[in-house]
Amino acid sequence: MKNQELWATAGKDIFWYQLPTTILDDSNPPFMRWYADGVTNACYNALDIHVRDGRAEQLAVIYDSPITGSKSTLTYAELLDRVCRFAGVLAAEGVQKGDRVLIYMPMVPEALIAMLACARLGAVHSVVFGGFASNELAVRIDDATPKIVVSASCGVEPTRIVPYKPLLDHAIEIATHKPERCIILQRSQKVADLLPGRDLDWAQAIQNADAADCVPVAANDPLYILYTSGTTGQPKGVVRDTGGSIVALKWSMSRIYDVQPGDVYWAASDVGWVVGHSYIVYGPLFNGCTTVIYEGKPVGTPDPGAFWRVISEYDVKVLFTAPTAFRAIKKEDPHGKYIENYDLSGLKSLFLAGERCDPDTLNWASNKLGVPVIDHWWQTETGWPICSNCLGIELLPIVPGSPARPVPGYKVDVLDTAGKPVATGEIGALVLKSPLPPGTFTTLWNADDRFVSAYFSNYPGYYETGDAGYIDENGYVFVMARTDDVINVAGHRLSTGAIEEVLAAHADVAECAVIGVADEMKGQLPLGLLVLNAGVDRASQTIEEEVIQKVRNEIGPVAAFRKCIVVDRLPKTRSGKILRGTMRCIADGESWQMPATIDEPAILDEISQALAKLHDSA
Repeated sequence: MKNQELWATAGKDIFWYQLPTTILDDSNPPFMRWYADGVTNACYNALDIHVRDGRAEQLAVIYDSPITGSKSTLTYAELLDRVCRFAGVLAAEGVQKGDRVLIYMPMVPEALIAMLACARLGAVHSVVFGGFASNELAVRIDDATPKIVVSASCGVEPTRIVPYKPLLDHAIEIATHKPERCIILQRSQKVADLLPGRDLDWAQAIQNADAADCVPVAANDPLYILYTSGTTGQPKGVVRDTGGSIVALKWSMSRIYDVQPGDVYWAASDVGWVVGHSYIVYGPLFNGCTTVIYEGKPVGTPDPGAFWRVISEYDVKVLFTAPTAFRAIKKEDPHGKYIENYDLSGLKSLFLAGERCDPDTLNWASNKLGVPVIDHWWQTETGWPICSNCLGIELLPIVPGSPARPVPGYKVDVLDTAGKPVATGEIGALVLKSPLPPGTFTTLWNADDRFVSAYFSNYPGYYETGDAGYIDENGYVFVMARTDDVINVAGHRLSTGAIEEVLAAHADVAECAVIGVADEMKGQLPLGLLVLNAGVDRASQTIEEEVIQKVRNEIGPVAAFRKCIVVDRLPKTRSGKILRGTMRCIADGESWQMPATIDEPAILDEISQALAKLHDSA
């Protein structure tokens, strides 16, 4: 009941056309329905309410693209006008409440405008990361069956232009479902050929469009579908509802991130990922903040000072990014020299998420920036943090390696394979007690049965996160690995994350990965892959021997850590997650498929060659 009281109070902080009288409908678990009889609109809560309440001239969006040299801003009034008119474009093409619109866009303001325009009409958007291959795009088109596709002529990477239109055309060609219309934003870097009768030019369409009003929607109507990374033959479309999302995201902005209306908040991610949905678009705008859309990289656009420039130039209060971004910066500028070129006095905190943050990276960032560095844990399915140091409530002691304690609304337990609680400090499956709080996923698109079987069947009464870890005597949660990354060495369950902590703490190591490879004697053995800091000129073999000894000293012989190799780079998804599972398949000689979300496919060839050399030398 205390949980319901929390969310009843939080629910009063948003705009409703019809106030909910039922806070939680739990009559059909695990399909929980928050604010079941409420009526609202996400776009109204993101834009109209702020214009109404005096924030019309405040900046809503800052767009910064070091790759193209473009910068622009939109006030809340300007953003509202553009969203209303693009919603009018969609409405003129027949888009109504409940229709799906697929958005396949680069990091430009129009991506955000398209998302909010869908929300304005009560349409369900499904954003697909720009540059996804045609087959993956076709799979999502067939699953979501969108009436309209909104795209751009191209995306722009530091070393190349990625034409989107040919990828989209081929996806529609091979898809069973055929969208009625495609609306294309033409970018000067690569103008696309439009197909007469199907394709509309964004600029021409919006020029004479009538503004559309907000459409009231039920709180449990879907706001969006977001496909989890790596889905191929069987899509997994996470569905987020409208009312719960507004309440939870707005609550999180002040309670977790300690930002207030008018503050500049920057999530250095992409709108194609859940971080982009929650904390580039919806969360900051629900809270009346200024959000940053950054079309660039942490390094190379043009240098390791890229993030510091943006923070300084726009007086960013909170930066949220992935640990891999900081590992890239640390690798190129291990002494933090570029930080000295910028005034970062406005920065109050750094939040990291998306993968486990090793203590060495956290400590490096903390030492260089002099602000609280908060590792927090959440997933596409939850939509907002499960565990975090909540700066807007109380700054707890920061414990490197832990995302602190569960956020209010979540209850985290650790269970063994039989579903029994494990002892304090013992590793097991991390699970969340049902009901999950508002803003978490409500089902999988067109797959209610899979929603139950994939997440709620192994541990009745709990949501299975797929992560493994432990809770210490102070209630701090330690997320050590994905469940399938916990390796069994001669009967001892070991976390790859614990070994990675030791490797990452070596002075010459920029980043690392540990995978469990098959072994006839011990079942599995850990294998380490190391990427070194820029400028390291010591012999790779010497460093490999040092980290092997370091693991032996700090974890013990039980880890049986005897193999590691220096590589130039690690294979990652476009969101920065290391592809440990794929590398494990390569190492074990198992069949594997090229992951749909991989950033640079050629890296896997390099890894294959490196692992083959290691095998031959053994």
